[in-house]
Amino acid sequence: MITVKRTNATDPNFGALVTKLDAYLKTTDGEEHDFYHQFNGIQHLDYVIILFKNNLAIACGAIKPFDTETVEIKRMYVEPGYRGEGLGSKVLSELEQWALELNYTACILETGKRQTEAVALYKKNKYIITANYGQYIGVENSICFRKKL
Repeated sequence: MITVKRTNATDPNFGALVTKLDAYLKTTDGEEHDFYHQFNGIQHLDYVIILFKNNLAIACGAIKPFDTETVEIKRMYVEPGYRGEGLGSKVLSELEQWALELNYTACILETGKRQTEAVALYKKNKYIITANYGQYIGVENSICFRKKL
C-alpha cells in the first residue's frame, strides 16, 4: 500500500531521496551538472511530497512558489526498483492538488533533454513544452514544461 506524506525539506527521508537523485543527475547531466546543481538546493522547499511503501520512502517531489499564480515542480524522483508503477504520476498529482489548495493556477518545471523518462512522464501528465524560463533561457539541454491546473 502506498501512503502519501506532506512535509518539507527538513524531512530526512526527502534528504535521502534527493541524495540519490543528485547522484543519478550527475551521470546524466555530465559536464553540465554543476550548472544545474546550483539551482537545486532544497533548504527553501516548504511543500514536499514523499510516497512510502511498507514504511520505505520510495518517491518524492516538491513545489516552490514561482510567482503569485505559478509553482515550480522540483526534485522529482522515484527509486529505480519502483519505476513503471505510476508513482511519478502520483507524486505529480499530489503536488498539483496541493498547489490548487494554496490557490496557484499553474505549474512549471525544467528537466534535461537527456532525462527521457522524465520528459515522457510530464508529457503523459499533460504538461506542455514551453519556452525556457529564468536561468534556463538559452540552455540547450533544458526543456521546460507548463500545465494549467
